[in-house]
Order: sequence, then structure tokens, then C-alpha cells
Amino acid sequence: MKGIKIALVSSSPRRREILEMVGIPYRVIKKRAEEIISDNPYETAVENSRIKLEAALEEIADNEVGLSADTVVVFGGEILGKPKDESEAVEILKRLSGSWHTVITGFSLFIDGRVVSSFEESKVKFKRLTKEEINWYVSTGEPLDKAGAYGVQGKGALLIERIEGDFFNVMGLPISKIYDIINLAI
Repeated sequence: MKGIKIALVSSSPRRREILEMVGIPYRVIKKRAEEIISDNPYETAVENSRIKLEAALEEIADNEVGLSADTVVVFGGEILGKPKDESEAVEILKRLSGSWHTVITGFSLFIDGRVVSSFEESKVKFKRLTKEEINWYVSTGEPLDKAGAYGVQGKGALLIERIEGDFFNVMGLPISKIYDIINLAI
């Protein structure tokens, strides 16, 4: 992606970390946008990424590719957002214990004057967690600002038995798919 610079419309440190890890230059645009939640988790993730991107279009330079993303965790057909507090984090982790769930990241790109949106999906299986493991993890504070009440890139990695699909998608940015779409477009 020689010569490409990303205008990242996200305040997520994990998304910045992924871009830094793969060596893609970027700058952050912080914008607040009213997110939606629909019955369809794919629609929710993709539409929220589009809403965020569109809020920042006027700030994206001609030599930049705009990028925004929204990640949702789905269990039993229900979207599990960020827990409101520690007790909700405990309840979410109890539900995920020993089970599979789906992580969907919708993303939108602003390339050459047009918006392109897509998504990536990964399956995650949690180990069967003890009450002590759940309480320890919640006490770290890590699950409180994350959809599904865990972070795959931190201490939450200890909770995961298996991932099917893109690891970076679970982290919040399916960088390989995004890279491919940008390369096709330029």
C-alpha cells in the first residue's frame, strides 16, 4: 500500500495498534455519531461503520483513504454490547463460557470519492470458565470497554479455546480484507 495514508475514523486503540503493526501510516479523526442497533447484526455493524465514516467525510484529505469500523459480538442471535458495569460483564462472560459466538466487524472505506462497505465474520469458542476465572478477569477492568466483555489481544486471550476466521477481525479490524479492497480500488 505504498503511498496510501489512512484517515482512521475511530478512537479504538486496538485499531490503531493493528495499523501500526502492519506499517500503514494513518491519522485519527475523532467524530461522534449516533449508532443504530437493528435486529440484523451484519446490518448493525456495516451501517454503524458507514454512519461514522460519513460524519467525517469533509475531514478526509484527497490523498487519504477514509476508514471506519464497528464490531459486534453475537451470541444466541443477540448482540452483546459493551457491559454497563462489572456485574453485567460477569453475566456476559457466564453466557459465553464453554460456547461459540460470532464476532462481526463492519467497515467502510472512502476511496476516490465513493464509500465502499463490507464486513468480516469470525467464530470464537470460549473455554468453560470457572466463577473464579470470570471474577478475576472482570477485576482487571479489561472487559468494561469491549463488546462482548472481552479483548482477544489482552488478558482475554486466556478465555479463548478456539478462533475460526480472522484473528484481527476479533480484535476489531479485518486488516487483510481491508487491504485487498483498497488495493483493488486504487
